[in-house]
Amino acid sequence: MIQRIQTVYLLAIVVLMIATLFLPLTILQAGDSMCSFDASGISTMLTDQPELLYPTWSLFALTAAIAIISLVTIFLYRKRILQIRLCIFNAILMLGFYGLYAFYVWNVSKDLGDVSITGKIALTFPFISLILDYLAIRNIGADEALVRSLDRLR
Repeated sequence: MIQRIQTVYLLAIVVLMIATLFLPLTILQAGDSMCSFDASGISTMLTDQPELLYPTWSLFALTAAIAIISLVTIFLYRKRILQIRLCIFNAILMLGFYGLYAFYVWNVSKDLGDVSITGKIALTFPFISLILDYLAIRNIGADEALVRSLDRLR
């Protein structure tokens, strides 16, 4: 299980998506107010006590679901076809992450007016996870091809 390279890829996806849950994705600046956008919501930055302005719990739940599905996929190493299907579903969820992120940024920019958006490193983590997911799918498929070729020899 752990000696396969796709397990390392899937574990890296889990780590990156958990980091995405807690790190800020972007900084939004509208006039003299600055807001931090992370997976749990958009909150103010300039005050001593950050105030949640716009909750984005669906983005938090989607990110957590991606991490959980990747973790579960690691332990399904005997069911390679199911692993591939879960990885493809996870890739669709990662694309949905960016769609939901764009929707929230669009909603907030519509409410606040002219907004300056500064991306942070955590915004690239789902894209890196998407690449790792593709690599995991390729290696799981290679394992399945190897097992099928060995079945023909018997």
